[in-house]
Amino acid sequence: MAIMRPDEIRNMADSEIDEKINDLKLELAKERGQIAVGGFPENPGRIKEIRRTLARIKTIRNEKEEQ
Repeated sequence: MAIMRPDEIRNMADSEIDEKINDLKLELAKERGQIAVGGFPENPGRIKEIRRTLARIKTIRNEKEEQ
């Protein structure tokens, strides 16, 4: 899953945003689980990228709700 730009997120429907959040949370759990069992992630920067994308999506979702 690639980094999502703010304009891409703003063009998504609310249901799509919720699905994307769930997908990213699942992916983040898998990455963290891989580390917890003593493995090494294929891409160490991926966790940071997922966390930032989640924060970006949640921020834009909150902006939409305030309007």
